[in-house]
Amino acid sequence: MSLSEMSVEIAAGIGSLQGDLAVPPEARAVVLFAHGSGSSRHSPRNRQVARRLQEDAIATLLLDLLSSSEEALEMGGAQMRFDIDLLAERLLVATAWIRTDSGLGHLPLGYFGASTGAAAALVAATSEDAQVGAIVSRGGRPDLAGDALKAVHAPTLLIVGGRDPTVLELNRRAAEVLPAEHRVEVIEGATHLFEEPGALEQVADLASGWFSEHLR
Repeated sequence: MSLSEMSVEIAAGIGSLQGDLAVPPEARAVVLFAHGSGSSRHSPRNRQVARRLQEDAIATLLLDLLSSSEEALEMGGAQMRFDIDLLAERLLVATAWIRTDSGLGHLPLGYFGASTGAAAALVAATSEDAQVGAIVSRGGRPDLAGDALKAVHAPTLLIVGGRDPTVLELNRRAAEVLPAEHRVEVIEGATHLFEEPGALEQVADLASGWFSEHLR
């Protein structure tokens, strides 16, 4: 498979957002990755999932949701990584960028969120401008999306480790109020970061299957 890979910059906030875009030949969908607190577009876990999606002809955009200037403020204790509304707004900025791209704009779009990024993806998905076809959460905190959960209509897959009991309970409670088609998938034996042998491969396979089914 010959991937088209490039670094991108998207104007937002007090600077620009840095991203890594990978487009497989004859891409049939595109998925935007929303990283959680303490993570970035360089996350090896999300990159492994992205590679799996690319194998299934799904383009991926791994994006830092804070600019370099904002990252500096974060070092000073700004706590912007936990501002779910801000992160959701950035996802919508990136979504608009994808929509105007001549090679990607016509493709169905999905969100993949981890930790707090999952909450941001769910909030962003409620915007009429998003037109999101599917959402996958890995070890996410959908509870942080608050009342926005009740307005999510994109099919949503919530993947949680079986040895992550607190987050698992939060996901199950969130699923009870989701009006969209949804499923909670538990990876038995996996902890929050899915570092156990084979755990992340299961996440990637589940995500690919969900997006392949719903992004048509």
